[in-house]
Amino acid sequence: MLAACGLLVSAPAADAADVELARNGGFEAGLSEWNCSAGSGAVISAPVHSGSKALQATPAGSDNAKCSQTVTVQPNSAYTLSGWVRGSYVYLGASGTGTTDVSTWTQSAPDWQKLTTSFRTGASTTSVTLYTHGWYGTAAYQADDLSLVGPGGDPVQAPAAPTGLKAGSPTSTTVPLSWSAVPGATRYTVYKGGTQVTTVSGTSATVSGLTPATAYTFQVTAGNSAGDSPKSASVTATTTSGGGEPGGDLPAHALVGYLHASFANGSGYTRMADVPDSWDVINLAFGEPTSVTSGDIRFKLCPATECPNVESEAEFKAAIDAKQAAGKKVLISIGGQNGQVQLGTTAARDAFVSSVSNIIDTYGLDGLDIDFEGHSLSLQNGDTDFRSPTSPVIVNLIQAIKTLKAKYGAKFVLTMAPETFFVQLGYQFYGSGPWGGQDPRAGAYLPVIHALRDDLTLLHVQDYNSGPIMGLDNQYHSMGGADFHIAMTDMLLTGFPVAGNADRVFPALRPDQVAIGLPASTNAGNGHTSPAEVNKALDCLTKKTNCGSYQTHGTWPALRGLMTWSINWDRFNGWEFSRNFDAYRW
Repeated sequence: MLAACGLLVSAPAADAADVELARNGGFEAGLSEWNCSAGSGAVISAPVHSGSKALQATPAGSDNAKCSQTVTVQPNSAYTLSGWVRGSYVYLGASGTGTTDVSTWTQSAPDWQKLTTSFRTGASTTSVTLYTHGWYGTAAYQADDLSLVGPGGDPVQAPAAPTGLKAGSPTSTTVPLSWSAVPGATRYTVYKGGTQVTTVSGTSATVSGLTPATAYTFQVTAGNSAGDSPKSASVTATTTSGGGEPGGDLPAHALVGYLHASFANGSGYTRMADVPDSWDVINLAFGEPTSVTSGDIRFKLCPATECPNVESEAEFKAAIDAKQAAGKKVLISIGGQNGQVQLGTTAARDAFVSSVSNIIDTYGLDGLDIDFEGHSLSLQNGDTDFRSPTSPVIVNLIQAIKTLKAKYGAKFVLTMAPETFFVQLGYQFYGSGPWGGQDPRAGAYLPVIHALRDDLTLLHVQDYNSGPIMGLDNQYHSMGGADFHIAMTDMLLTGFPVAGNADRVFPALRPDQVAIGLPASTNAGNGHTSPAEVNKALDCLTKKTNCGSYQTHGTWPALRGLMTWSINWDRFNGWEFSRNFDAYRW
């Protein structure tokens, strides 16, 4: 236009070097390029500002749900940061600017509201971090179309090839892998024989679904927004021999329950013949030792004085036969809350093998459930590597179970029901620790599970009667809702470094080896989970829906199923637990 003085005046043009620097600012590629604290972020399809997806992040406890990415910028340059947000107390900002870090926020945005701020980089600044976050104790917020406009930085370079690729101890169907971190990498892709098998964000992965006694060659690449690196040097590992899935003729999704066969426990006695067909594995509770250290295990039916409706031995055996004819498995469960078992000597080990064999043979059982609780298992000082335990109670138990497995063969069903203290707590603490002083029972089941993983039919950790446990998101999770079961099960199916040691990673179990343990009712134990929350946990783990704030490391449709304490308490509660399992659509 012409100004009054006759000079030509035009609107200032955008700097020709200005470009969009935020990557995946519309979240159309999920959370790619973004890191959200404590697993707080998720991608949603509604509400969105534009496109088909947006970010939703949920503050929890001391976490404000911060989602961020680092971008390359030019020194001494001006930048404009903007984005659309919904929710209360939502912040948008940039840090590491080299001058004055900036942020802007809205106290209340019931619908999409645009936030904008600007900054200038310092004389030597080459990268800044963009972020959005909520506030402590507030509800989830949404963000979409986040943008940083200004002079482009140096082009992002594809990372170098990973080094240090090594294979851990294989099982008959899995090989754990680890490698060194690569600067600038946001993902790693694992190849088996040249074929891509999985992509992860960390520096370890467990390849599953392999064939026993077979050699495999693996490589890994590092990647970011610029592309993928060349493949690493290869590593070869051979799976151990094994007969496939031990006791593997269970249904694809099974229901496991404990039957109070030797006591009533306030729930009333349930005869074996009266156990509904819903139950695929029936664990007889309990075989108990004659003394804590004897290894001599005994089992007998509930006395008539306590259980007036108890069946005869002959009727009990006939009912077991009928269950097995219908395809059910019946096991003897050893231990329980009151049955402390410490196999501290080889004599106790041998007595355990002999007495358990006698129970299995007497009743024609399909196998064994290990339910060691309390002080049955602990690690001696200096026993710090779950892959090569030295504590006698651990070593003797492993040897005893291997002997039983060898005696009864491939159809022998082996299950375990440890408490979270003995398994998932091992992510933080293992035994008494490198300097002593910790509880020596912490993580004490891990060497048993690991040594027997090729023989293990099912692991169903007791997700109840538990304190808060840290998950792989490094946040504590508490029992009673879907979140606890999701986080605890994700640890078993992903694997984790024991006591934070990246060189001692407990490898993932196969999903068909894992069931979730829950109490059948509020009477059965602390941490009862409503059927709706149980279904949310199953949805998340098998379909990656209804996950809430915790982000799982995979999706496992082959998850075996559920375990409950107990069949008797489920009957007492009108069969709510088993009916919900039967109705669930996998």
